[in-house]
Amino acid sequence: QVPVVESGGGLVQPGESLRLSCALANGNTNWVPETWYRQTPGNQRDLVATLTTAGATTYADSAKGRFTISRDTVMNKRHLQMNNLKPKDAGVYVCKVRNVITKVTRWGMGTQVTVSS
Repeated sequence: QVPVVESGGGLVQPGESLRLSCALANGNTNWVPETWYRQTPGNQRDLVATLTTAGATTYADSAKGRFTISRDTVMNKRHLQMNNLKPKDAGVYVCKVRNVITKVTRWGMGTQVTVSS
């Protein structure tokens, strides 16, 4: 087990911004964050944004123009800048990481994002 550390969630009003971060605990370098998902009721996970180690990016339609995924290779992190947040963006944002050797993936426990007036 390699803990995945997600942070940056919180309670904001519509139109405000949050910056999420995903990293590996204890400075682990065998696993690399790749993708942010939003977890819905029933534990369904919908892709929000991904940035692979090869540099490929993918965004959900709802995220395009408002969200930006970036990486910090020195700190082995992925960030998700979320601007102009809307109530529909609310949910638990979970990070998927990939083992650089085996290519096996695993999930973090998520960080809560609440958008409400």
